[in-house]
Amino acid sequence: MSVPQLNDEHRGEEILAVLDTAFGELLAADPAAFRVKFRKMAASAFAFYRGTACLFYHDLQAEKRSGPYLDERTSRVWIHGDLHAENFGTYMDSNGRLVFNVNDFDEAYVGPFTWDLKRFAASVALIGYAKALSDEQITELVEIYAAAYRERIHALATGAKSDEVPPFTLDTAQGPLLDALRDARSLTRFGLLDSMTEIRDFERRFAPGGGAVELDAATRYKVLAAFDGYLETLPDASLARPDSYRVKDVVGRRGIGIGSAGLPSYNILLEGHSDALENDVVIYIKQAQTPAVSRHVTDPAIREYFQHEGHRTVISQRALQAHADPWLGWTELDGAGQLVAEVSPYAVDLDWSDIDEPEEIAQVVADLGRATAAMHAAADDTSGESLVPFSTERAIDAAIAADEEGLAPLLVDFAHTYGARARADHQIFLDLFRNGRIPGL
Repeated sequence: MSVPQLNDEHRGEEILAVLDTAFGELLAADPAAFRVKFRKMAASAFAFYRGTACLFYHDLQAEKRSGPYLDERTSRVWIHGDLHAENFGTYMDSNGRLVFNVNDFDEAYVGPFTWDLKRFAASVALIGYAKALSDEQITELVEIYAAAYRERIHALATGAKSDEVPPFTLDTAQGPLLDALRDARSLTRFGLLDSMTEIRDFERRFAPGGGAVELDAATRYKVLAAFDGYLETLPDASLARPDSYRVKDVVGRRGIGIGSAGLPSYNILLEGHSDALENDVVIYIKQAQTPAVSRHVTDPAIREYFQHEGHRTVISQRALQAHADPWLGWTELDGAGQLVAEVSPYAVDLDWSDIDEPEEIAQVVADLGRATAAMHAAADDTSGESLVPFSTERAIDAAIAADEEGLAPLLVDFAHTYGARARADHQIFLDLFRNGRIPGL
């Protein structure tokens, strides 16, 4: 990849323009939330990279839909959109099985599959740099990721049996992935409920404080109306017990993640699958955002496929994630698309803080390469959606087969080049922020 060589002043203006396009309206509506977001981004180059998918795709826009390994099909597959090394973790699938996989699909869209691989590769370079790995060690890690991705895509494309390419579960995972799954298994629904709720007048209610915001009657009514709309978007299999949809309490929320600053969010407490209080369920309703990729993929057929950003997020996640959260759905609130899902007691993110030895990092990176391939393979003609009406794993496998030796060097070059760009951009952003140069803050 060739990144334009701009001096710091010009690059600073470019960064400000991209951030304004991506966040301007939300920042104007809630400057305090963005001060928190930007302080988190200021903490490290990796945190900055996590929070600026918009800048990443701005820099990639010259590629559009051309480039190595991209043809009519491989430039039009479901992609995660923000695939970096920390967007992996555990969840309980619809079959009741704990799985380690890709998570956080807020940026998912349809575009070139190589964009996911490049975004991940650059994140490996940033993590490797922060852990004081040499350029040669970083190169080796990216090569390992590329080889694992290639191997798994080929296995899936050639019809390998499911037991030959199993998901990462308590029975199949190793190392830090298994640690995350074991941590998730030790968590309980009661523990989650205890942290967010209390028993009042013989009924469970949200506890005050901790980011909960009491709603006025009008807002509560709107949220409950949006909840009714959400129920219509759930699969039939999720509607087995009507009592599970009795609302016990509703609150607003503050303090959600680095990528969701300024977006309204609400929690709803629901009756569980019995009258007992320990199996109640908490779901969230969050305004969905415009994915960064969509500003650079201009095909109207893709844009018009989705009713709104909430619908886009859910359809994309259901396509990319086998056996997705059964509570996953969408709705509208105040004219904006909303994502709805369970606040899961079994969600544990991959923790890189204690993954330091090159051999252990290599094992994790290989597993994440396999998980990336499985995600790309899930989202195709078998997903139930007509937007990608072909086998993505076969299309990607054929494209890579045309130049087997070129994939790893492509990702290695990008990882080093864009990793250096992100580190420099982080310093520029830090100086802009601390010197009051970001408008609206």
